[in-house]
Amino acid sequence: MYNCVMDDTLNKDDIERAARAIREADRVCCLTGAGISAESGIPTFRGKDGFWAGRRAEDLATPRAFAADPEDVWAFYLWRRQLLADKVPNAGHTALADIERSVDHFTLVTQNVDGLHRRAGSERMIEIHGNLLLDRCTACGVEVMRTFDDVSDEIPYCDACGAMMRPGVVWFGEMLKPKDLYGAQAAAEASDVMLVVGTSSLVQPAASLSFWAKSNGATVIEVNPDATPLTAAADICFPHGAGAVLPAIASRVFD
Repeated sequence: MYNCVMDDTLNKDDIERAARAIREADRVCCLTGAGISAESGIPTFRGKDGFWAGRRAEDLATPRAFAADPEDVWAFYLWRRQLLADKVPNAGHTALADIERSVDHFTLVTQNVDGLHRRAGSERMIEIHGNLLLDRCTACGVEVMRTFDDVSDEIPYCDACGAMMRPGVVWFGEMLKPKDLYGAQAAAEASDVMLVVGTSSLVQPAASLSFWAKSNGATVIEVNPDATPLTAAADICFPHGAGAVLPAIASRVFD
């Protein structure tokens, strides 16, 4: 039995409807954004205290910025890595990992690069914007996944060819990896339930996934304290944080 005490402010009927839809589904796709990790203490991008507060994204997260001043860009990303070192998955991350194990065909598509889903136990996952701990060589393309044990303030260089590495994330103006994009689209379009958690539903192409799912007959469930462009189209909406909603849904899935 999944042990959960439900928040009294949650709509219990909607919790049961969402759990029933997941329980009866053959295929579930979940899209997550920065909101789910905000509850672990990681700043979002668009809030007043977010990563871009006081700075332009163009100065830190574009190929042009990296070409112009790689040291400044790396300083920002190395700081973000250090920021992650003491952060842990929250109840929302853990509930999604638990739900994954109860569904035959489950795909988690995350826009987050913090790796918290993986640390919570999620396995069937597409990190469409990359991973903050991944380094990619600017010359030969070799990739190296770092751990928190070797995170430092030193710019990494490639062991294979000696060239400077770059953060293994998707910057503004870059295309997603085709394998990741097509995998996410296929999972959304084939889903019986599309769960959308903590995302503004503004960043494309990820924002289109839920609408593709809806157009193919999926039940769309949105979890977000703020209204988004998806809210009016969703079948069930929870104006709450993921840490309250997802464990409550998971507890009913496992009943």
